[in-house]
Amino acid sequence: MLDPIIIGKVIQQFREEKGLSQEVLSGFADIGRTHLSAIERGTRKPTLETFYRISEAMDVKPSILLNAIDVQKRISKIFQKVKKRHGKIFDANDEIMIFCSRAICRCACSAASASASSG
Repeated sequence: MLDPIIIGKVIQQFREEKGLSQEVLSGFADIGRTHLSAIERGTRKPTLETFYRISEAMDVKPSILLNAIDVQKRISKIFQKVKKRHGKIFDANDEIMIFCSRAICRCACSAASASASSG
């Protein structure tokens, strides 16, 4: 099952990596800014149509966005297991997960750009 928080984080990371504001992306995707904000916060799941609109508005293939969501989901599971095992000691290192997430997003954005320019 897809976690709406992970979906939202990945969309937000791609949006920020592309240098787009919520206002601009929501305009390109033809959805409301507050709707996009709710998706990014994980309080709403995008419909398939909205997901495609968002990915197209960012010039990212939906499959790349889905792959980044899947990778983020796997990373989250690993971090949850480590947190369970090591407790509060690990809480101070949540920045590691954020760093990994952003690195994955950058790689996916670079791959999308390379794919778009070669195709």
